[in-house]
Amino acid sequence: MVGVGFRRDFAAEIISGTHITPDFIEFAPENWMHIGGNWKKILHQVVEKYPVLCHGLSLSVGSPEDLDRDFLRHVKQFLEDYRVQIYSEHLSYSKCDNAHMYDLLPIPFRMDAVRHIAARIRQVQDFLQRPLVMEIVSYYTPVAAEMSEADFIGEVVRQSGCQLLLDVNNIYVNAFNHQYNAREFIRQLPLDKVAYIHMAGHTQVSPDLIIDTHGEPVIDPVYDLFEWTIQYLKPVPVLLERDFNIPEMQELQQELNRLKTICQKQWTSQNELVA
Repeated sequence: MVGVGFRRDFAAEIISGTHITPDFIEFAPENWMHIGGNWKKILHQVVEKYPVLCHGLSLSVGSPEDLDRDFLRHVKQFLEDYRVQIYSEHLSYSKCDNAHMYDLLPIPFRMDAVRHIAARIRQVQDFLQRPLVMEIVSYYTPVAAEMSEADFIGEVVRQSGCQLLLDVNNIYVNAFNHQYNAREFIRQLPLDKVAYIHMAGHTQVSPDLIIDTHGEPVIDPVYDLFEWTIQYLKPVPVLLERDFNIPEMQELQQELNRLKTICQKQWTSQNELVA
């Protein structure tokens, strides 16, 4: 399945299915949980037409304070009400001491951080009664690292029992900015735990810095990294993210088609080898 992030900007086009036909949609539950009126009607229309996956923004699994149980109650009810198949979040933090930041901040690659985060993920999974799918985020400076990023991620997965969201563009961005080999990094991950993939565009702001913006088309090197990566994965849903600078729907559909062609090529070959 290859899907697209659901945005109010093109809600009507998604519902009509005239120029864009994703296999599923994704949105942040925080943006829709308490909505009413016409937008709630639109939400019901799109959920009736497409399978739904949710990608959260506010869990802040790396925060030092206790989890927000009221928020989790609302999330659990929303996921059940709208038959959400996957709930993913970010391996980062975005709030501290009641200050909410509009960015996903990196967590120190340390064993004490692993234990803290793994415990919080287990609490969330027990509460929601479903596995969390945690995204490897893009970051622009490491913080007090005492272990490699790949080892950090592997330990979080092992100790928490969570699954992984592999954002291929994030890996490309991090590898470019921090000057490491993206393919070698991916091969160090627990790839059997990947349950979901994101693809997106980015913006190069200087010769040695690119920013994960979700505001541009996916570039060829990211497609190449994606095609190389999925040969090591079982078939999972793949999402195209586009948050602003929204193009014509035909252009988004072309990106969906390209992703689907790559998936069919790699995963059909896998099935033939197994057979």
